[in-house]
Amino acid sequence: MNRWQNLINRPGVIIADGAMGTMLQEAGLKPGDPPMLWNVDQPGRVRAVHRAYLEAGARILLTNTFNGNRFRLAGHGLDNREDELNRAGAQILRDEIVDYLAKAGPGTAEAVVAGDIGPTGEIMAPLGRLLFDDAADAFAQQAGSLIAGGADVIWIETMADLEEVRAAVEGTRRASADIPIIVTMTFDTHGRTMMGVKPENAATRLVDRGAAALGGNCGNGPDEMLAAITKMHAAAPGALLVAKPNAGMPEFVDGATVYRATPEMMAQSAIQLRDAGARIIGGCCGTTPELIAAMAQAVQA
Repeated sequence: MNRWQNLINRPGVIIADGAMGTMLQEAGLKPGDPPMLWNVDQPGRVRAVHRAYLEAGARILLTNTFNGNRFRLAGHGLDNREDELNRAGAQILRDEIVDYLAKAGPGTAEAVVAGDIGPTGEIMAPLGRLLFDDAADAFAQQAGSLIAGGADVIWIETMADLEEVRAAVEGTRRASADIPIIVTMTFDTHGRTMMGVKPENAATRLVDRGAAALGGNCGNGPDEMLAAITKMHAAAPGALLVAKPNAGMPEFVDGATVYRATPEMMAQSAIQLRDAGARIIGGCCGTTPELIAAMAQAVQA
């Protein structure tokens, strides 16, 4: 039985990790610099973030590869390093999990490497210029590198367009016929994605796509996430639902992005998300290991 199946067979809520970018910026990553370069240039700092989330209780951790498709990397002149950077991101996380579990001892819950795939940043045809096959090829390339580096699952996140989701799932299936795929979309205060997708429509379509788990991430905070999860659960009551909200509404203070959510607020939101039907719960932008620990304690008490 694989790691993913072992994990989801355990009873109760499964805790996912929080923000990567937020933590890397605290560790010294400069605004505008590509986080994925740290997979090669500063692997110890990336591993330290993963370790902090493991210690906070996270058992699904995402690789530092959100912008790892060739379209995003080309903006930094790094598209020729796609395989290197994605493979390194998965290897770093795999090594950290192995080391952590060895030290934690028998009885510690399994942890899995989720190969993180974000959107291309392009608009799909016919509204935009990105053709389906080109997008699927890019996603296949990234998924293949992540799997080669040790990913147990592929996590497609922060999606707004169901056609891009279809390309990402198709691309992942070109790389692997059977690796589990998690898909999360981003819903705003109007209850839809940027491309107008409603949570209930997303749920049914993602179930049809064969997603092992599905839900929402990012957005404007736990309240909007709760509304989305409630609708997704009603539309697909048998689905394994994921909730990874931001740590509240982002505010810009002195040129920096600040998130105001406290551990108590995020703990309460985790309970509400669990009761609404989410079984995999973590955080997105602004969510730190301290907040993830509070959420883990709240839903596993």
